[in-house]
Amino acid sequence: MTVSKRNLKIEVSDATPAINWNAVDAAPLADTPDDDSPELTAVHAAQLLPIGDVLPAFSTGKTRITINLDNAVLQAYKARSGGRGYQTLINETLRRGLQTDALKEALREVIREEKLSQPLSCATG
Repeated sequence: MTVSKRNLKIEVSDATPAINWNAVDAAPLADTPDDDSPELTAVHAAQLLPIGDVLPAFSTGKTRITINLDNAVLQAYKARSGGRGYQTLINETLRRGLQTDALKEALREVIREEKLSQPLSCATG
């Protein structure tokens, strides 16, 4: 099974979970390092990798970025998103733009090839 955001969703329950407070009190302190969970040092923290790099199955295929957009553009996409999320709509628009650019380039290439394959006509007059 392919892992995706859709099948990783956790169902929320209104039921209050039963907590065994005696077990919680008897458990070792979480901030005390042991062999199974040594203390995280700055050196170790610097070596940590995103989960998508370590486990490719958990990769979303997307990268978080920071981008500056005109306020008017942002408001227009928020208004058009229809509850799907304006960032998703912006991503879809950019993807369609790439596909359109690729199609235009393919058409240009076909036209160039057609022009090259046609014999030159000479004007006689």
